[in-house]
Amino acid sequence: MLDIRFVRENLALVKEKLATRGVTPEILDRFARLDEQRRAKITEADRLKAERNRLSQEIGRLMRAGEREKAEAIKVQVKDLPERIKRLDAEIADLQAQLDELLAALPNLPHESVPIGPDETANREIRRWGEIPQFDFEPRDHVDLGTALGILDMERAAKITGARFAVLPDLGARLERALINFMLDVHTKEHGYRELWLPFIINNDSLFGTGQLPKFEDDLFKLVTEKVEDLKDDRPATGRREFYLVPTAEVPLVNLYRDEILDGADLPLSLTAYTPCFRSEAGSYGKDVRGLIRQHQFDKVELVKITRPEDSYDELEKLTRDAESILQRLELPYRVVVLSTGDMGFAAAKTYDLEVWLPSQNRYREISSCSNCEAFQARRARIRFRREKGAKPEFVHTLNGSGLAVGRTWLAILENHQRADGSVIIPEALRPYLDGLERIGPAH
Repeated sequence: MLDIRFVRENLALVKEKLATRGVTPEILDRFARLDEQRRAKITEADRLKAERNRLSQEIGRLMRAGEREKAEAIKVQVKDLPERIKRLDAEIADLQAQLDELLAALPNLPHESVPIGPDETANREIRRWGEIPQFDFEPRDHVDLGTALGILDMERAAKITGARFAVLPDLGARLERALINFMLDVHTKEHGYRELWLPFIINNDSLFGTGQLPKFEDDLFKLVTEKVEDLKDDRPATGRREFYLVPTAEVPLVNLYRDEILDGADLPLSLTAYTPCFRSEAGSYGKDVRGLIRQHQFDKVELVKITRPEDSYDELEKLTRDAESILQRLELPYRVVVLSTGDMGFAAAKTYDLEVWLPSQNRYREISSCSNCEAFQARRARIRFRREKGAKPEFVHTLNGSGLAVGRTWLAILENHQRADGSVIIPEALRPYLDGLERIGPAH
């Protein structure tokens, strides 16, 4: 969430920056009107409260002086003040609620280094790594490869659940599990991240803290339960409870520290976790329906950093390099692009996408997004730190990135390391996690 004081004092700048993210100026004009009305009513309420206090003191003085008649006359003046103040306080609370709702729907301000543009066409390539494989045969996509090898079964997944789910039999399952363990080992043992095992079900407050709610509720899988409580007369009462399946481990990792004040000496915090991720993909409109590119359920190893504000952009570069190292060790060609203002996620101030090469599509596809959210999530989740004992608390900066999306890594290995006979070579770095297996194929 944006700082209301900053928006108020820099309205023209905020309008300019958010216009590059598709926010119309009318929304911020409404903010200005609501804010002006609220402040005017606060001023009036404060004036009435001061008047009430002054008259109350005057009544007391007159009563002590025995001037009861004058005191009674002033009481008449004071009589309607409490009701007027109560009405103003209610109006102020209503205006504040409208302001909070408006601010909660505004995206983060883009960093000055972010390219301006309406969509992905304005993204800017930063660097490339690896050689794009050259095949002397027509490369197959991961669905055909996986199905032929007996390690991917989309039909049975559709039977037991529906579209955009997958079953990974035998070596398909082992490859998925090997990738998860490999990624976690690299990030914890070499990059210094602390691993956590997290709940896969989260509450509304957590999703508000990282920015998924209220704006993106349609992208989430909601769970509705009936809570039963015992009453004194032993008759049960039911109450509706709502939870959500985790869309990304970023949500629980950041919210570990919601409503806390951290010791600045402990920053930065570097956290990692594996979770399955659940997304309804409400807005995908039938894109990438084949295979594992866009699933309702997929595995991911997430990276999160919580930092001091002045360190966050250096940490963004480190986090991005940490994610890149997984692709390099798996010998997967990729490129890094910085997203434009029109293509960034809601909470991000700057984002690098890592895009892996997919031979079947003859193009790069996103496999990780690494973002600095600055204080946007911290303000929503109320995560602060003190630079030293007794210092005024400040908001931390939060960063997140996939390290990596496991399913897309799985399919990238199949497509980039395939051979003419339909087998797939296992990258050397992954072989220890598969008991030394060098290839998946007819001879495995």
